[in-house]
Amino acid sequence: MAGEDRSRASNGSTALTRTPRTRLDQPKDPRRRLLPEYDPEAFGRFSERIARFLGTGRFIVWMTLIIIVWVVWNIFAPGNLRFDEYPFIFLTLMLSLQASYAAPLILLAQNRQDDRDRVTHEQDRAQNERSIADTEYLTREIAALRMGLGEVATRDWIRSELEDLVRDLDDRRTPAGAEGDEDR
Repeated sequence: MAGEDRSRASNGSTALTRTPRTRLDQPKDPRRRLLPEYDPEAFGRFSERIARFLGTGRFIVWMTLIIIVWVVWNIFAPGNLRFDEYPFIFLTLMLSLQASYAAPLILLAQNRQDDRDRVTHEQDRAQNERSIADTEYLTREIAALRMGLGEVATRDWIRSELEDLVRDLDDRRTPAGAEGDEDR
C-alpha cells in the first residue's frame, strides 16, 4: 500500500503526497519565532529587584518628589513650558502606567519567592524526616544498650556483693560466744 502511494505520487495520478521524513538523529532547524526570546530567570531577577525597590521608603520619597515637582512645574511655570495643565491627566496616565507595570512585576516576584519557599519547606521536611529517623534509631539503640546493661554487673552491684562477702567472712571468723562478750 505504501508502494502504491509512492507510485501514485510519482506519476501525479493522485493528490495524496507524503512529506519527506525528518531525520531523528539530527536536530531540527531553528524555527522563526514571532515573539522575542528572553531568559525567564534574568527577567525574574529583574522583576524581583524592581519589586524590592517598590517596597522601600526610598521609592515613596522619590515618587512623592517627582509628583510634587510635576504639579508645581505645571502650575507655576510659564504657560508655554507647561506640559500638563490642571487636571493633570498626563500625570494620572503616568501613575496608572506605573501601577499597571508594578502589579504584575510584584506578583511575579511573589511567585518566585513562593517557589523558593516551597523548595525550602520541602528540604526542611526531608531534613526533619531524616532527623526523626535518626532519633528513632538512636532510641532503639539506647533501649538495646539498657537491656544489655541489665544483664551486666554494675559497680554498685559488685560493691554490695563484696560488702556482703566481707560481712560473711567476718561472721565466720568470730565465734558466736565472743560476740556476746563484746556486747556486755
